[in-house]
Amino acid sequence: MAKYSTKVLGFGDNVVDIYEHSHIMYPGGNCVNLCAYSKIMDVERVAYMGYFGSDDIAEFVIGVLNELEIETVKCKQLVGENGWSKCSLIDGDRIFGDYNQGGIRGRTPYILDRFDLEYMRQFDYVHSGNYCYTESQLQTIKENGIKLSFDFSDDSTKEYYEKYAPYVTYAFCSFDGDEEAAKEHLRFIHSLGPEIASLTRGSKGCIMYDGEQFYVQPAKKLDVVVDTMGAGDSFLTSFMNCFVDQEKKGADRPEAIRTALAEAAEFAAYVCGLNGGFGHGKPYTYGVRER
Repeated sequence: MAKYSTKVLGFGDNVVDIYEHSHIMYPGGNCVNLCAYSKIMDVERVAYMGYFGSDDIAEFVIGVLNELEIETVKCKQLVGENGWSKCSLIDGDRIFGDYNQGGIRGRTPYILDRFDLEYMRQFDYVHSGNYCYTESQLQTIKENGIKLSFDFSDDSTKEYYEKYAPYVTYAFCSFDGDEEAAKEHLRFIHSLGPEIASLTRGSKGCIMYDGEQFYVQPAKKLDVVVDTMGAGDSFLTSFMNCFVDQEKKGADRPEAIRTALAEAAEFAAYVCGLNGGFGHGKPYTYGVRER
């Protein structure tokens, strides 16, 4: 029996993170990370839904997903370049460089049909984000009664929030500001429609808002940080999977939120001890062409 009775679907991005300082590439992307972390957590069902390219790095990511036994039955492989992002590490903190805007996936929106939506309804929630190129489908997901978690990252504009947050059930973002500014940002997001709004502030931890109260979760202090790649994704994943599981078990919302936040802080700390988003690195000896 799975530890968490949660069924999760990642809808959107898959990339290869190319570490230029070590010549190692790792599978990644917000949605792929979510799926991998869900497998590590031992949830009931995990699936990824998105487009792959037709090159070697696409085959690398597909191979890792198959190894982890993540469902990919709704994926498609298109002729073209897979998504990649160049990065490096400085004292464990990731620094992003060039990227190819999702490759073929960024130029080919995934258009949901009735059969895709029937599949999505089998899951407790669907996750996507602002680098997934799925914005055109968010209204359709909302109208079909599917709960959506969405990562707005740290670079979504006010206009972007106003356009897409109304379709989101659980909104997540990163934020670099003081506590009062953070709370004001959460009030703004929540006013647009999401049931829960959450922001992470790195070593300052997380603040969450459900429309009635704020919840503050300190970050776990670490003696050694190996790699912060995936820290936010792991926090989001752990929170969602635990929160859904807690509500299924009958916990009231404040209790479910507090329990899930505490677990999320622990899990994010664990992930900061891994190389890449979730390991599975592979040396590369060829170059990736610039955009």
